[in-house]
Amino acid sequence: MSKAQLGDTVKVMYIGSLNDGTVFDQSKKDAPIQFTLGKQQLLPGFELSIIDMEVGETKKITIPAKEAYGEHQEDSVVEVTRSRLPDNLEPQIGQRLEVQDKDDNPLTVTITNLTKNTVTLDANHQLAGKDLTFEITLTEIVN
Repeated sequence: MSKAQLGDTVKVMYIGSLNDGTVFDQSKKDAPIQFTLGKQQLLPGFELSIIDMEVGETKKITIPAKEAYGEHQEDSVVEVTRSRLPDNLEPQIGQRLEVQDKDDNPLTVTITNLTKNTVTLDANHQLAGKDLTFEITLTEIVN
């Protein structure tokens, strides 16, 4: 049986979870994701783990935070006054907003705290600072 190699287009089913078992992402039932190994379409550790897998094989891997979405950066968390938000916005914890950074580039932030006068915005990726565990099944080598 052939094994997946760099440059192969593959299809995989996966479940991504955190250390506490919370599932943060998974492929849709009967709809594996397709990508080409080595094209850096997914996290490097995810792609590399598939090399040398055979069709039908399942493996479980853990990607440390620093190799996934990086460590949580405190300097990416800012507190702003509510007056800086649009008048029609009712901010809620967990809400994601698109703002402009200092160079006018779009930046997605998450509201992490609210007070009467302030809103805390976090520009870290939602999975920053977290180790990610994936259960991966190689379903097909397309080419």
